[in-house]
Amino acid sequence: MKDYMVRAIDEDAGILAFAARTTEMVEKARTTHGCSPTATAALGRLLTAAAMMGSMLKDEGDTVTLRVDGGGPAGTLLAFSDFRGNVKGYMGNPSADLPLNEKGKLDVSGIVGREGTLTVIKDLGLKEPYVGQVPLVSGEIAEDITYYFARSEQVPSAVSLGVLVDRDQRVKAAGGFIIQLLPGSTEETAVFIEEKIKGIKPVTELLDEKNSPEDLINLILPGFKLKFLARQPVSYRCSCSRERLESVLLNLGRGEVEEILKAQQRIELVCQYCRERYEFTGEDVRRIFDNA
Repeated sequence: MKDYMVRAIDEDAGILAFAARTTEMVEKARTTHGCSPTATAALGRLLTAAAMMGSMLKDEGDTVTLRVDGGGPAGTLLAFSDFRGNVKGYMGNPSADLPLNEKGKLDVSGIVGREGTLTVIKDLGLKEPYVGQVPLVSGEIAEDITYYFARSEQVPSAVSLGVLVDRDQRVKAAGGFIIQLLPGSTEETAVFIEEKIKGIKPVTELLDEKNSPEDLINLILPGFKLKFLARQPVSYRCSCSRERLESVLLNLGRGEVEEILKAQQRIELVCQYCRERYEFTGEDVRRIFDNA
C-alpha cells in the first residue's frame, strides 16, 4: 500500500477527519538523515502531522512548518509540508537514542524533551506568516499538537501519531489521524469519539494490519455519515536546487564568501532537508556575484 492521506467530513455531526499512511515517507527520512530508532519515531510523528496539516491548507502556494524545541538530546525538530503533501524535515541530532521507556516503547518524549515549545508557522501568501506557539505538554508530539489546536486555533481535536520501527531499524508502519469538532458539534459527539479512540488499537498496529487511512476513520467514527472529500499522495520530497543555494551565498555577501574561499579553496553547502551537497569553486562564486 502506497502512502497517502484522506479527508472526510460529516457536516450534520460537525466532524472533520484526516488520516494518513506515511510508512515510505518516514523510511525515506530515516535513511536520509541516518536516524536512530527513537529519532525515527520522533521525526516521523512530526512529519506525519505536517502532512495532514498541509492538507488543511486552502491554496496552492500555502505551506506549514512545525518546529519543536524541547531541550532533549534530539535537538530541534522541524517538519515542512506544502499544499500537495510534499513533506521534508530534519532534526538537530538524528543519531541520539535512548533506552525503551517504562512501557517498553521508544522514548520519544525523552529524546524530544518536555521543557520547550511547539511552533506552527503557516505561510498563506499574506504579508506576514501566521505564527502560533504553545508550550510542550509531553514531548510525545501528538499530545502537543492536540494542545496547539485547542489553544491557538480553538479547535477541539484528537490527534494520534505513530511510527513502528522494525528490528532492522527500518520503518514497518507509520501514520496517524486528526479528528476535529466543528462549530455546532455536540458534547455527546465529543464523548463518543473520545471513548471510541480509547478503545481502538494503537494506530501503528492498525496500519501494520493493513488498515487503510479510510479504515482508520471508519473505525473511529462508526455510524457517522462521512463524506470523503479528498485523497492525495504524500511523500518525502525536497525542493532544493543549485540555484537556491546560490542565493544563500549572495545573502552571505561577497566579502565573506571570498574569505571562506581563501581558507578552503572551495565552498560546500549541504541541504538540511535532503543532505544533498553542492560545491562552488572560485569561478562559480565570481559568476554568481557578477551576474547578481
